[in-house]
Amino acid sequence: MALLTSLGLLVLALLRTPLFVIIAAAALLGFYRAGIDLSAVSIEFYRLAEMPILLAIPLFTFAGYLLSESQAALRLVRVTEALLGWMPGGLAIVALLACAFFTAFTGASGVTIVALGALLVPAMARAGYRENFSLGLVTTSGSLGLLFAPSLPLILYAVISQQLGVSQPVTVDDMFLAGIFPGILMLSLLSIWVVWVNRSQPLKRFSAAEAGAALWEARWEIPLPFIVLGGIYTGYFAVSEAAAVTALYVLIVEVGIYREVTWRKLPAVMREAMILVGAILIILGMSLASTNYLIDAGVPAKLFALLKAHISDKLTFLLLLNLFLLFLGMMLDIFSAMVIMVPLLLPIATGYQIHPLHLGIIFLANMQLGYFTPPVGMNLFIASYRFKKPVMQLYRATLPFFIILLLCVLIITYWPALSLRLAGKG
Repeated sequence: MALLTSLGLLVLALLRTPLFVIIAAAALLGFYRAGIDLSAVSIEFYRLAEMPILLAIPLFTFAGYLLSESQAALRLVRVTEALLGWMPGGLAIVALLACAFFTAFTGASGVTIVALGALLVPAMARAGYRENFSLGLVTTSGSLGLLFAPSLPLILYAVISQQLGVSQPVTVDDMFLAGIFPGILMLSLLSIWVVWVNRSQPLKRFSAAEAGAALWEARWEIPLPFIVLGGIYTGYFAVSEAAAVTALYVLIVEVGIYREVTWRKLPAVMREAMILVGAILIILGMSLASTNYLIDAGVPAKLFALLKAHISDKLTFLLLLNLFLLFLGMMLDIFSAMVIMVPLLLPIATGYQIHPLHLGIIFLANMQLGYFTPPVGMNLFIASYRFKKPVMQLYRATLPFFIILLLCVLIITYWPALSLRLAGKG
């Protein structure tokens, strides 16, 4: 029976059935076979309404979509270029920082490539950077901001882990703090490398007038990260309150002050943002029901016992976990991967004495890398379509960046304090 069920779900997946339908079908079949009333699925879905933190997801998403529809990206690049363009490889560092900031707020690396790629790649070509270097930089930088607040995957991991009732609960604030040092590590190593590779590039003179003009032009958007993060970490805002303040602030700035998003266009922006939110919430709701069944059936415990029989060493488990997550990141988008795999992996990881917070950063760092891991990383094909370049060229262009970020992932994996210390867990 179990084999037939698995084959049926596999057939649904091959027929490109929506993911939430497959998860719901698995939950319904599981509860039916266990003799549990199928209304349990509806009850589990309703539990979403009892999570105050979930308010942050649509609000941060709306703010991110507003920023992507405005000229905020242009102003961000102008500010960072005015302040850092005089350095060797300065424009490359500008691209790294701009992409990281943009992805943190939009939560989607593909959006960053589409929104910033048209600006950064031609600008780097005019500055004398090699084409492959520019393509590789923008393609890989598109996912860098996933570890920085208020990235949606950080929030979603905390929400999922809280439903599992692990002995060491994870809060959204903890995830925001845990991602800071690993994110800085990635940016730092990439920055060192791009400066070294482009050390012979002609330098651009620093202009105080241009820096002042750029700062003045972006004066309304520069305070945004300080408002969000400062409010959360000082305890003045809860995360959901910070999300509301962010959405209101961005709405006032982009619609009311800059007027780059018109009132007529605003409903379309809301619609696009809420389509993403709706997809996340319906998958999450079905996942809660599926997770409940898996826990009741003892599936994570059985998987842990099976793994423990063959892998007794924590370090070996972490290495295999990285390989598995890289493959997962190639095949699934980050939201689907999280709601499917975190309920299975988290109980197993805690059995190997891995802190849930550390697992969350390992998971996201690998997903970030999986986005441009050959042969089917999603960002490779988005960049190929956006820049009209063969995907094989993108493979070659991203390889040096892949190696550096893979090193970062290994450091994050085997140095838990990097993720745990700032959150006070290690």
